Order: sequence, then structure tokens, then C-alpha cells
Amino acid sequence: MMKILLTGSCGFIGWRTSEMLLENGYYIVGIDNMNDYYDIKLKEYRLRKLQKYENFKFIRADIENKKLLSGIFNEEKPKIVINLAARAGVRASIENPHVYFTTNVLGNLNLLELSVEHNIKKYILASTSSLYAGQQMPFKEDLPVNKPISPYAASKKSAEVTSYTYHYLYGLNVTILRFFTVYGPAGRPDMSLLRFLYWLYYEKPIIVFGNGHQKRDFTYIDDIAKGIIKAIHLTNSFEIINLGRGKEPTSIIEVIRIYERLMGKKAKIVFKEKVRADMESTRADINKARLLLGWEPKIDIEEGLRNTVDWFLKEGKNIGFKV
Repeated sequence: MMKILLTGSCGFIGWRTSEMLLENGYYIVGIDNMNDYYDIKLKEYRLRKLQKYENFKFIRADIENKKLLSGIFNEEKPKIVINLAARAGVRASIENPHVYFTTNVLGNLNLLELSVEHNIKKYILASTSSLYAGQQMPFKEDLPVNKPISPYAASKKSAEVTSYTYHYLYGLNVTILRFFTVYGPAGRPDMSLLRFLYWLYYEKPIIVFGNGHQKRDFTYIDDIAKGIIKAIHLTNSFEIINLGRGKEPTSIIEVIRIYERLMGKKAKIVFKEKVRADMESTRADINKARLLLGWEPKIDIEEGLRNTVDWFLKEGKNIGFKV
């Protein structure tokens, strides 16, 4: 089996990507520090799902600990590294910027150094659409993303340019994937789509920052995971590629209205002041993903939200959301 070292394996994207890789016969060495950025019960839920596979090995570790990582590389001898471990979230990065840089920049640097040392064949880094703030939509990969407006975006830009440096100096085969607002079953409860669902189900006020007309290129988790897997086979030595729906984005208010229909409930919305670092709208240009990866997203917002509601009603509401 091809052995992959996948960091952030108990995170939202890392978990679903791991599941799909395991089902396709890869051997996954999953790393996660199981931090309590959000309710750890959700990460434990995802981990239990992964531990059902014989071709999965979990190691509790932090990518900031290079010595520990070095031991894992020496022991496991992976051929591919997929770095999905990250501190995510624009608002939280304003409150605690230091941890975003120690994880997203220094942690990525540790993995790059060890990847070169161990002759890794492919390195994939998760990045973000937050880099496109202030640019004209749809966002293309060649736009000059030199003015990040949040510590989160700044940390991801730093990780991107460091990855390019290691490609340039050592020939490391790097693909950087910029994700556009990923959602779906077992998603991050700190993100608006899960928070809204939780609040609506328990008949609590839904808090919206801004007027609710801001739009996002919401992209379903399975589509994102499939894009990551396709990137494994990309032989180009350095590429930055958008993964998003690439269609007309959906407003926050529209999402709430869809939830109301699916749940048969009426939302009470409380509007609060917009956070300065929040983007007004996002939309991906995905022509590069189509061309290089043969990738096309399949799940529209209605189907994706329906799947999310179904999961929440069956399992999610009992996991212990703290929102």
C-alpha cells in the first residue's frame, strides 16, 4: 500500500479525506494533536470512524514538535505528505494570532524540512480563499494575494511562500490547494453553517455578523476530499489550485432560509457588527482544477445542506456542540 502521512487527520477535512483514501486502499498515518479549539468530542467521533480501518494508524502529535515528527518519519517512512493540520478561522485568529503562526507557518516548515530529508514524492498543503480579500471575482490563482487582512490569511500566505522556497531549493513536488468555505456532516462547529443549524434546532437566536447578505462559495466536503486525492497524482512540480464550487455564491441569509425549510422551523436572527477582517463575498475560478486535476464539484448547496441536516439529526446534536 502507498503510505501517506496526513496531518490534521481528526479535523473536518482531514477526517473525510482520510476515509476516502482508506477506502481506496492507501495506508494512512494520521497525525493530530487533538486540541480543544472546538469540542474535542467531535474529533474523537471522527477518530473512531477512522480506527475501524485496518490500514489506518493514528499518532497523537503536534506538527510544531519537529523532534517528534522526525521520529515518525524515520519509523513510518511515508511516500506522500498531506498537510491539513492548521489553525483555521478568521475571527479567532484576531484574538490569538500567535498560535496561528506557530502551527500554520512553523509546523509547515517542520514538515517541509523533513519531507526534503526523507525524499517525499509529493507534498500537498491546504490553503485558503481568505487570501483573495480585495480582489476581483471570480478569484483566479494568479491574482496578487499580497495584502492578507487577517492573521489567519497572513499565516497561510507565509506557509505558501515557504513551500515554494522548498520547491525551488530542493525540487520538492508541491501542490497548494486553496479551499473555499468547506461544509458538510461532522463539520467544524465554530463555522457559521453548523452554528446556525445548532441554534435553529434548539430554538436559540441565530447570531449573524453583518447584514447577512455577504456571500460565500460554499463547497461540500466530499468534493474537497476528492480534489485533494486527485492532487496526489499531479506531476507538476509546483502548483496553486482553487477548490470551490465556482458558481454564483450563496448568501448567509439564503443558508438560513434553506435550513428553515429543511427543519420546519422559523429562525430568530440577531444581527451584530461585521468583523473588519470578514470578506464580503467569495467565488472561485476553478478552470485550473478542471484542467490539471480533472476535478468538478458535484454537490450543490441544497443537497449539501440536506446531508448536513440529516447527519445532525441522527448523530450531530448528541456530540456536544459548544456554540
